[in-house]
Amino acid sequence: STISMDSLKTSLLQLECHFTWALLKEHVGLEALEETILDHIKFFIEYEIIDYNILSYVCHLKNSNEEALRNLKKAEEAIKKRHPGEIARRSLVTWGNYAWIYYHMQRYEEAQTYVTKVENSCKKLSSTAHGKIQLPEIYAEQGWALLRFGGNYFERAKNCFENALKSEPNNPDFNAGYATAMYRLEGDPWKRCGAEVKPCLEALQRAVELNPKDTTIMALLALELQRLQRDNEGERYIEEGLQKTPDFPVVLRHAANFYRRKGEVNKAVQILKKALALTPNAVVLHHQLGLCYRFKIVQLKKTRYPPQEEMENLIQLALFHFKTVIDKKPVFFYAYNDLANTYALGKRYKEAEEIFQKVLQRNDLPCGDKQELYFNYGNFQRFHMKSESKAIKYYVECVKMEEDSYARKRCSEAAETLLKEKIENGSGHAADIGTLGLIYNLNGKKQEAIACYEKATALDPNNEEYLNALAELQLSI
Repeated sequence: STISMDSLKTSLLQLECHFTWALLKEHVGLEALEETILDHIKFFIEYEIIDYNILSYVCHLKNSNEEALRNLKKAEEAIKKRHPGEIARRSLVTWGNYAWIYYHMQRYEEAQTYVTKVENSCKKLSSTAHGKIQLPEIYAEQGWALLRFGGNYFERAKNCFENALKSEPNNPDFNAGYATAMYRLEGDPWKRCGAEVKPCLEALQRAVELNPKDTTIMALLALELQRLQRDNEGERYIEEGLQKTPDFPVVLRHAANFYRRKGEVNKAVQILKKALALTPNAVVLHHQLGLCYRFKIVQLKKTRYPPQEEMENLIQLALFHFKTVIDKKPVFFYAYNDLANTYALGKRYKEAEEIFQKVLQRNDLPCGDKQELYFNYGNFQRFHMKSESKAIKYYVECVKMEEDSYARKRCSEAAETLLKEKIENGSGHAADIGTLGLIYNLNGKKQEAIACYEKATALDPNNEEYLNALAELQLSI
């Protein structure tokens, strides 16, 4: 063949497209992601070019390159229709994906043709560029792709939208992307440790001002206001969004989330059922419904004589929805906690234990998810299995992971409480005092740690662990 494989590979790596943006399939459920994009195409026609491009990449990850090519064809048709005056500029990502897919299919001539198309267009668009070009809409497209691939990518997504905004600060789409990334980065609001919220709120307000038709951003603004205890303001945006786009599943989902957090669970369930009728495969809707049913179980359990039949029915519903989530998206780790906790609420401890073990043995959990898991499993041992020693063991495992999180804070508090109780009522041994010392030490409370290790050493004078810890602490002060 006339093509030099080395130079082809070098050129491919220069392209700006999904294949060079380091989007790893282990961070997503491919089935679920494909469903999400297909649903998005149905309801947000203005994003179809971006959606078909990422869909082609997802198809490639699923080993269906023919399907990938079909989606790129659809992206091309959309480009002709929407940007007839600047086809080359708008096709760079699509052509880049074409080149990579043909390369993977070992159709090297065609791959080279697309590489050349991109390189020639870049030269025309900018005298300095080769195959790389810093266009704001390409940064934005990368930002949207990163958001789709989940939590590991949110920081990079934010940076992409920041870069896009440098050239076009008033672009409504770039502002929407930036605000979405900021919102996602804040993480679960109910677990946040007093992080800085102002920039996120301001970004959302600006995005809504620039594009009052974008009800998705409007709904995120409502949720952000709710985080800040400004429910009434938030609810006005939710109602406006539901009025403007009563059939957008994404907006329905955010609205349901808003009402569930406000405690209006029946309203949330009605809205989620409507959304699920529109997009029956959306994993996140199943998760939200499961949460609503579990909330109702917990409420009923607090009553004096919980109605058994209704309880059983709600437990079945919650289990069904959480299992659906795990089947469709095995990397949705929170859903394992939710499923196990639901079994526990139904006193089905064996099944709860099995689910916890299944996920405790996985080695692909991100740090925050693992901490959350230890916290949940510790609670399961403490409250359901009545085993304080096992609970303490898992709380401590969480605290050993240094990442600062809500789960870590809660595990610290729980472990301290249980250990102090044991020590004060006389059932504590040297090991318990030593463990309390370890927790103080991990939390930087050196004096308290020293006091504990001194007590533990007095009870167990030859224990290497306590002696070493004590020596290290005294040196560090």
